[in-house]
Amino acid sequence: MPKTTQLTESEISEIIEMALSDHTSFGQIETLYGLKDKDVKALMRKNLKRGSYEAWRKRVREFSDRRATYK
Repeated sequence: MPKTTQLTESEISEIIEMALSDHTSFGQIETLYGLKDKDVKALMRKNLKRGSYEAWRKRVREFSDRRATYK
């Protein structure tokens, strides 16, 4: 069973907020919630509108191209 199915609505909201933040890495989310980056991406895909998810992924990719330690 994926860890994302065991999360409360409050935890999901907090993870989404952290993932949308440019100051929180996937590593920090994994430390707090035990979710790998692929799990966070799946959670974001499920809970965001398609355009919002695609814009977030684009921003994460662009930032990670510029900074080695982004997400």
